[in-house]
Amino acid sequence: DANATTINIFTVPDESLRGGYLLCFLDDGSGMDPNETADIITFGRSTKRDEENSHIGMYGNGLKSGSMRIGNDLMVFSKKDKAMSCLFLSRTFHEEEGIDEVIVPLPSFEVNSRKPVSKGKKHEIEMELIYKYSPFHNEAEFFEQFDKIESESGTLVIIYNMKLLDNGLPELDVLSDPWDIISAHPSAEEDSDEGLMPERKSFRAYTAIVYENPSMKIYIQGKKVRTKRLACCLYKPKMYKYSSNRFKTRAEMDVSKSKEDAKNAEHRAKEAESKAKHIESKQGGSLKEHRAELRRAQQHAAELRRDAKLKKELADRKERSLKEPKTLNFIFGVNLDNRSHDGVFVYNCSRLIKMYEKVGPQTDGGVFCSGIVGIVDIPYLVLEPTHNKQDFADAREYRHMMKAMGEHMEQYWKDIGIGNQGVTTFWENFGYVSHSWKDPPSVDIKFQRKRAMQVNTTLQCDNCLKWRIIPFSSNNISKDFSDDWICDMNADVQHNKCTQAEQKLNIPEGQLKKLVRSQEQKQKDIEEDIRRKTEQLEKMQKKQSSSRQAEEKERKRKEDEDRKKQEELERRRKEKEEAERKKEQAKKMREEADKKRKEDAERRRKEELDRKKKLDAERKRKEEQERKKKEEADRKKKETSERKKNEEAERKREEAAEKKRLDAEKKAEAERKKEIERKKQEAEKKREQKRLSASKRAASPILQSSRITPTSSAKKAKISSPVDSDSDGYVPTKKMKSDVDSTPSRRGRKAINRNIVESSCDDSDAVVDTRSEDDDMGIVSTNDTDNEGEVGTKIEARINDKWYSGMVTKINNKDCKWKIKFDHNSKDKYDKWYEKSSKDLRLKSGQPIPESPVQGPPSPVSVSSATEAPSSSTTSQLPSSQITDEIANGYRTCLRYFLPPNWIMDKDAISTMALPELAAFPLDDFFDHYEKGLRKLVGNFQTEASQRKQESDQAVTKLSSVRKLIAKLLKSINEVGDLFKEKIHQTLSGSHKNECC
Repeated sequence: DANATTINIFTVPDESLRGGYLLCFLDDGSGMDPNETADIITFGRSTKRDEENSHIGMYGNGLKSGSMRIGNDLMVFSKKDKAMSCLFLSRTFHEEEGIDEVIVPLPSFEVNSRKPVSKGKKHEIEMELIYKYSPFHNEAEFFEQFDKIESESGTLVIIYNMKLLDNGLPELDVLSDPWDIISAHPSAEEDSDEGLMPERKSFRAYTAIVYENPSMKIYIQGKKVRTKRLACCLYKPKMYKYSSNRFKTRAEMDVSKSKEDAKNAEHRAKEAESKAKHIESKQGGSLKEHRAELRRAQQHAAELRRDAKLKKELADRKERSLKEPKTLNFIFGVNLDNRSHDGVFVYNCSRLIKMYEKVGPQTDGGVFCSGIVGIVDIPYLVLEPTHNKQDFADAREYRHMMKAMGEHMEQYWKDIGIGNQGVTTFWENFGYVSHSWKDPPSVDIKFQRKRAMQVNTTLQCDNCLKWRIIPFSSNNISKDFSDDWICDMNADVQHNKCTQAEQKLNIPEGQLKKLVRSQEQKQKDIEEDIRRKTEQLEKMQKKQSSSRQAEEKERKRKEDEDRKKQEELERRRKEKEEAERKKEQAKKMREEADKKRKEDAERRRKEELDRKKKLDAERKRKEEQERKKKEEADRKKKETSERKKNEEAERKREEAAEKKRLDAEKKAEAERKKEIERKKQEAEKKREQKRLSASKRAASPILQSSRITPTSSAKKAKISSPVDSDSDGYVPTKKMKSDVDSTPSRRGRKAINRNIVESSCDDSDAVVDTRSEDDDMGIVSTNDTDNEGEVGTKIEARINDKWYSGMVTKINNKDCKWKIKFDHNSKDKYDKWYEKSSKDLRLKSGQPIPESPVQGPPSPVSVSSATEAPSSSTTSQLPSSQITDEIANGYRTCLRYFLPPNWIMDKDAISTMALPELAAFPLDDFFDHYEKGLRKLVGNFQTEASQRKQESDQAVTKLSSVRKLIAKLLKSINEVGDLFKEKIHQTLSGSHKNECC
């Protein structure tokens, strides 16, 4: 309306205001001078009342009512020509000052000098009120708002002290989205069950479609709004012309107004002509001045006569046009971007009034005509909108128009052939593969390409504001075009200049095809009309009888009102007397209260003095206590530091003593090693001597054979060293033990067995030679003594002064060390090596680790006897092997039970695994596979459950649709039954009359 090309809507944070921000609307339109600004405060006054134009506003109420709806205070800054005007309409000012009369400061200034147009006390009072109750408290802040209007003319509207919700937040949310203004409590009453439409919540989405043919740039929070021409966003748009004689209310009002204007113009013309005749008859035109006055009066009368004639012709033309039908253009198309967003968009003079209105088959909730969008622009002469631009004044004519749109929508559905193709197949071709109607289309590139090929991209030039159709290109699919797009960026060479004309929308035109009704249908319509008129006649008869009752009620009502008025007057008189009496009592009570208040003040003053004295005493006492506590804390701190120093010194002494002990042990260990080396060399010399003696015996075989005779098992038992059945190895004789007593026990059993094996190997040379001669000699070499009996010993290890239970899993005889596996940490990475003689080890019973028995080298005879007599060590190890087998079998059973899918071996392979294979089994990897398989199984169950739930939801939806259809069918059956009964009744009544006749 103001010829603006740009409007900027933004907010300015201000925590001192209610809501925390100012809402600003800045345009570059024609602006307002001081007189036009003053017209704003008058409700119902507007300079845009000409029905011939297409202005949006014409009632003179929008700015006041709209701004007061969202905020308490309004300021308008406008610039036009050489003047700047300000309007300050503040509800906060009136409430705080307690003013019932509307007072609106209207200061105005010169643009160049910024001096007030009207100086004086009034201007000073107006500026004082603005500085006090507006967000701008000084002259610099005030004129800074005019500076925001950068063009030569324009208007800035500021709304502040916003309305709040029950939770204390403003109704308009400007924080959730920095580029948008969100309605915090949108009303979804008019929307379907498919959810809230974005245009009802987002101000950016609403402004994109608020004009049918946008010709202005809109910025929200500094970011440009991508406006739309709805007709260009639809698939296969089609236009239908609709003509009707029923839109008469607005035209009749316009004719009445034109007749009144013509009548007034005729009256003014007659008055002017009468005045001219009077001047002519009185003066006669003798003087030049009289002739000039007469000529002016005649010219004025002629102008008024021409104006009256024009208005009379206009009124006659409008009256003749009442009989002419009014024509509207209905545009329909398919919304491929979101099929759930369908309905009719109703515009008035290119301004949106209603959106997403369901018409025709869409009101039934099925798929028939779903996804269809309708557009209609209604001029003022056809339907007049309400003052808030949210509805139309004549509801009956509006319903008639929406019914006609429903009929044309059904015709459009038939014309594009979706029903013949199949509704599901049609939408699946464009990516709607989901069973839920409200789900968005698929983002697969093939479906995006198909949708883009059917609907052209239309953009508005940022310079000339002309709309351009962009040629299809694969690169433009899902492309986000720049906000400052101009014609030069258009790939179409015929429309890539701002000087070139705008492309017109070539929308094909359709025609409503009405069905020809049969004779039976016409008969039914006649019968329905007769029934309807009969009902109207009965209602009129009831109305006449009820009118008499209404008159009687009206008379009684008036009598009751008169009686109530008398009672009200008597009540008011009594209330006045009671008020005066209460006023006197209140005066006395105020005097008594003042006296009592003074006494209470004196008493409180004395109590305050006493309280201060007590507080001072209490404060001194607390300070003394704090001082004592501080001294005590300092003393304890000093004692603690001294105790820590003593403990540190004691710890250092203990560490020094421990270090000396360890040095002594290392020294003793070195001496023991030297002694062991010496003993070893002596044993080597003895073995060398034995080897020499054996070679000499081999030189005399006859003598050797006569000396060596077969011995019985009893003799061999006497010669060989006895074996203790309860021990883990040999128990040497006293003579052998005396030879190796010097061998340290710290070497362990393995070192002793090594010496035995070496000595037995040296003696076996001679024995083998004799076996070759005499097969009855059973002399063989002995193996190492079984020193693995210590494996599996239950012990306890000390870690950080705590004992932890475990088991010996490996033995290092070379270094006399054991490898311990702890019960509370079964993984191999937590195993630990300990020296066998360490003080950090003890048996499970709490006793220390016993020293290993020291064995000397056995004699050849004892070695040979060992081959004949069963070893007691083997006998003692049988229970341990059985236990190991049982544990291995249990381990195999556990592995077979927890065997995960796709494992590297099956259950049969696990059952045949040997002990070394079980020991090297990758248990961590095994349980990782087991855990992955378990998670996969649980995931499959969850997926199946979600699929079952989705199927259940779909079944519930289908059941609900079936229920609705059944209810509709039952309703239609009932209506047909009632009609049938009534027809039978009428037939019977007619036959009865014929019989009477």
